[in-house]
Amino acid sequence: MRRVKGRDTVPELVVRRLVWGLGGRYRLNRADLPGKPDIVLSGRQLAIFVHGCFWHGHDCARGARVPKANRDYWTGKIARNRGRDVAARTALEAAGWRVEVVWECELKDAATLEARVRVWLALPPVR
Repeated sequence: MRRVKGRDTVPELVVRRLVWGLGGRYRLNRADLPGKPDIVLSGRQLAIFVHGCFWHGHDCARGARVPKANRDYWTGKIARNRGRDVAARTALEAAGWRVEVVWECELKDAATLEARVRVWLALPPVR
């Protein structure tokens, strides 16, 4: 698992290019925020997490797949990841941030993703 990247993954780069192309200016992996969001637009009080379907237990075909080898380890690991995601989201929302999640499988439909990002960038900041 040493080769699994924690940042600058392909899905994250795709979302970053899209946000930048639509005029969003952001910071990456801010350690002072709960969960270290992948993309942070401070002026809009918006935190974006880009989740891999397998690693965060999404309900799509790839995320619902559990490896046959060492099944107990993987189910526990994914459950811990999901719990950590919920805790980070709750803490950010309590601090007044809008939190959005982009799943890896959602990158297949570029038009829908672009429409979602346009809506996020058009909304006024939460104050």
